[in-house]
Amino acid sequence: MKILFAAAAAALALTACSPVIEGGPPIALPVGLQETAQVGTITMSSGWLNAEDDFADTFSDEVHEELRRCMWGTAPINVRVHLDELQRAGRLETLLNGDGEHHLSGTVEFVDPARGNRVLGRFPIRVSTSAQGRVGGLLGDRQMMVSEAFGRAVCDEAFGRNPRDAGPHNATRG
Repeated sequence: MKILFAAAAAALALTACSPVIEGGPPIALPVGLQETAQVGTITMSSGWLNAEDDFADTFSDEVHEELRRCMWGTAPINVRVHLDELQRAGRLETLLNGDGEHHLSGTVEFVDPARGNRVLGRFPIRVSTSAQGRVGGLLGDRQMMVSEAFGRAVCDEAFGRNPRDAGPHNATRG
């Protein structure tokens, strides 16, 4: 009985860290889908990331907000993301140096829930964003900054458009 319980626990631990994506070469979204897609659910997986416990929630919320701005159609498409790397500028380092950078990389898949989660598009995404100087580096939400940049990069890569209007609030220089 103990062996069965240990095996079940080990299997559960492995699936918790396994990627939610199928993987493979990049696939461009069909042009028609670029105009008709609407963001459905976002599922995130990762190996090991050095992040706070709420990173998955922050990441999903920020990416969903950005995708809502560039996926304005009516056909629900789910998004699966596997994150490979997260590096955030250290608060003390940013305070001393005056700035720093946050980096995040992963793979994004767009899947059709109406067709058995068939992969419609797949993109590697790698972003770097400023820590926003001494004050931003010390007080800013590093997870939110890098997650928002990731969401904007997904919009740009998959749909060829920046989800934000041009202006000082747009870190991606819309």
